[in-house]
Parts: sequence; C-alpha cells; structure tokens
Amino acid sequence: MLLTTAGQMREWDRRTIEELGIPGLVLMENAARGVIQVIRHCYPQAQKLAVLCGKGNNGGDGLAAARIFHFLGGQARVYLSGPRDHLKGDAAYQLKLVEKLGIPLREWTGPTDTAAFAAEWADSDLLVDALLGTGLEKEITGHLRDWIRAMNELPPPKVAVDIPSGLSSDSGRPLGICTRADVTVTFGMPKLGQVLFPGCRFTGRLFVVDIGLAPTYHPPEAEAVELLEPFRLAGLLPRREPEGHKGTYGHVLVLAGSLGKTGAAAMTCLGALRAGAGLVTLGIPESLNPIMEVKLTEAMTEPLPEGDPGCLGPEAFLRIQTLSKGKKALAVGPGISLSAKTKSLLQILFKHITHLPMVVDADGLTHLAESPEGLKALAGRAILTPHPGEMARLTGLSVEAVQSDRIGVARAYAREKQVVVVLKGPRTVIADPEGPIYLNPTAHSVLASGGTGDVLTGLILGFLSQGLSLSAAARLGVFVHGQVGLQAAQKRGEKGILASELLEEVPGLLSDQKFWGSPLPEPIPMIKEVKI
Repeated sequence: MLLTTAGQMREWDRRTIEELGIPGLVLMENAARGVIQVIRHCYPQAQKLAVLCGKGNNGGDGLAAARIFHFLGGQARVYLSGPRDHLKGDAAYQLKLVEKLGIPLREWTGPTDTAAFAAEWADSDLLVDALLGTGLEKEITGHLRDWIRAMNELPPPKVAVDIPSGLSSDSGRPLGICTRADVTVTFGMPKLGQVLFPGCRFTGRLFVVDIGLAPTYHPPEAEAVELLEPFRLAGLLPRREPEGHKGTYGHVLVLAGSLGKTGAAAMTCLGALRAGAGLVTLGIPESLNPIMEVKLTEAMTEPLPEGDPGCLGPEAFLRIQTLSKGKKALAVGPGISLSAKTKSLLQILFKHITHLPMVVDADGLTHLAESPEGLKALAGRAILTPHPGEMARLTGLSVEAVQSDRIGVARAYAREKQVVVVLKGPRTVIADPEGPIYLNPTAHSVLASGGTGDVLTGLILGFLSQGLSLSAAARLGVFVHGQVGLQAAQKRGEKGILASELLEEVPGLLSDQKFWGSPLPEPIPMIKEVKI
C-alpha cells in the first residue's frame, strides 16, 4: 500500500481538479460522506457530535460531515475556530448550507470562549476534529493549541478528519501539540506520518476513504513509500517443488561468532534454515568449533584460523575463499567481534569475495564503516542491516539525526553506496537504491532482545539462497521476522520471548496460505481499514 506525503497529496488534488475536471466540492462531499460512514461503523450509538472546524478545506470537510449527520437524524453542533468570514471557497459554501439548515454553530471570538466550548464538547458522544489538515508545517500556538489540549482532556472519543490536527503528515511528529484521535478517517491514501512513530499513536484506528481522486496518479517511484502487505509479498515466497532436494534451495555460508558470542552464529544459521535454505555452513573460530558442533546439529561447521583468541583472523581468508565456491549467498558479522585482526580479515573479504550476494550485520557493519574500499566493492550485491547506532557509524551522523529522518537517511545512503539498507527499528525501513522505500507494518517490543537481529539476518540469507533478489529477500525477511514476533507474543505473552522461539513460528507462517492470500475485506464499501 502506497503512503503519501503532503506534497504528493497536493499534486494528486491538483491533477484531479485541474486536469480531470472533478470539482473540489465533489471531493469534499465524498470525504464528508466517508467520515460519517466510518463514524456509524465504529460508533453506531453516537447521536451527538461536536464538530470542530478550521478555516480551510479540512474545516469544510467537517462542515459537510455535520450536515450529512444532521440529515441522518443526528444532532451536530459546529464550532468554528475563527470568524466565519475567514472561510473561503468550498468551505464557505459548506458553511452557508449549515447555516440554512439551522445547525447550531458557534464561532471563537476570544480566549474566554474555549472553556465554555469545552463544557459543551464534554456533553457530546463524539468529538470530530476538522481543525487542521495535512498541509500544516509550523508549530501550533494560540487558541488552537488550547482547543486541542481541551479536546484531548475530555472523555468523548475523537475522530480526526484526514489527519489529527497538529500531526506532521510527513514526519509523524506533533507540531507542538496534536489531537490524540481514537479514529482517523483519511482520504485517498494513508499519510506517511500516520504510520510512522510517534504519529501512529495519535492516529488511532486508521480508515482510508476513496473520495474519487484521479486513479492514474502515483508518486514517482524514486519518491514512493510503500507499506508492506502480505498479499503483495505472497508472490515472493519461494516455491517448494515435490522433486526438490537440498541443493535445489541453495547452500549458504555464514561467518559469525566469537568468544562469548556463539549464540549469534547459531541464530543466524537457524534463521537461514527456517527460511528454507537447503544447506548452511558456518565458518567459526577453530577453538569454538566443538561448541557449535553440539549447538548446531542441522548446519555444518568449518573451523577457521584465529587471529586473537576466539576470533577469526586474516589467516582464515584463503579457507573462506575456498568455502565460498558453490554457495548462493554469504552472511557476515553477527557476533564476529571487534578484534583488529578480524577487521583486517573483513577488509580483505569485502574487497575480494565478489561473486556472492552478501548480508552484512552487527560487528560486520562496524568494520565496514571503517573500510571505504570494502564498501565500494559491495555496490550492487549487498544488504546492510543496521540498527540506528550502526547506521550512525556508517553515515557519520548522530543517532538523533538518523532517527529524526529514518527514511531520508536510509534512502540517501542506499543510493549513494548502491546497497540495500534495512534500517531496523519500529517500522523498519527497507531502502532499495533504485526503487521505492518499503516500511514494515509491525512494531513490537517482543523483538527487543538479544539474538532477534541475528534471526533476521538468517531469514534474509535463507531467502537469498532460494534465488530472491536483494530487495525481495530483504522485504520478505523483514516482514516474516516482524510477523513471527507478533505471533509469538500472541501465544506466549509480550515479555520473555527468546530469539529461538521466533524460529519456531517461521514454518507455520510460511505455509499459512490464508494469511498470504487476498487483502482484508473492506469493512465499509470503498473504505479500507489499515492495520498499524
């Protein structure tokens, strides 16, 4: 599902009105009708609405919704955030209709009105927020700030029209203050800020209404952001043929683990096997091989020369080069250590193992950040899976700068270095150097424990082994990883889930044809609920 920015929505509106010739008033009517349909779906007992309207088109949508609710026998009261003569165009037309119908209407004239209005809002079944739309760019001040604060403090549920007032539709950050909506009814497509954190917390349940915008408009692919959905990913799932054998599904190589971090190696190998890889070989420091021979019964191990005790060294490269022959993909980094001698090995490996797609994670990313030549050699054949701290090391930015623009940072780095970037975190960002940005819909603290990132690396590696492209393997691996986290939490509770327990959920999920099937049915015709 595509997500839009404020600029993309303006362009979509413009093309619909100016090029297709559909009047803005028609779009406003469709939007208002959608708002009332969602209200009746979510709150069928609601009889009294307080509709808070701004002076722009968002306020016009609210005015039209109040009129439609009135026609259906409900009681609507309208509160204008400023003088009525400030409304222009379609919003002014909607105001005239409300006035002709005698729908109760009050307008703000000064600070003392806010407390009086709030007392009336408290007597409503629902509060409808139609104050500010998706074009907001500056921080909210003055009486609008007071209105939003008062609204948030009142018990009736809040329904936001298009977007909660005060929420940046691009970044998902509150601009000073933001309506905390229970339901948001947005138009055309979900807005990026409604899906990102913290915006999704203010959005509540999200419904998308088709209001008749030009069907031919799509954001340019290079600027597009897409929310991953199972039915769109289903075509990427590797097929299992009756005559298939272990060689059919690929043999992968994992370079991971060091003294005290053998678990990372094990989780990566098992992740690849659970994703469907036919064979997995682990290259491990030779002193740790006896541990892995016991810990990993389904994967093969290859003891390799050490540099520092319990850590791989440059002497291992020739053995690794031989091992890499006939493999489908390579994962490097989980628990591999920050040893200087391991760093020397990886600097050689990044530059000279050029025939395999590679997943680089964890300590491997730290070494890669200090190896510009190695990074250059990975162009076009690598997936990097950093958390925000590792992304900061790769880019030279602060963690705060990375987190403040996760999509922009990941996109810029992927394009500059020509690698696929998987920037982990709530709503993991997948940046393809040539295509759109993908966001993973899942966000759950069950994944906030040691070893879960290693499982993700293994899943991606396992999908690469079966012939998926870099971008496809990253998308499918990230989505499966998030979904098995949700499933584990639903079965066992949110606390105390182990990374190994995620692995147990993978086979069932990959075989669940119903889950990967058609999109969820629309709860209301022409209206889709987005699960965020």
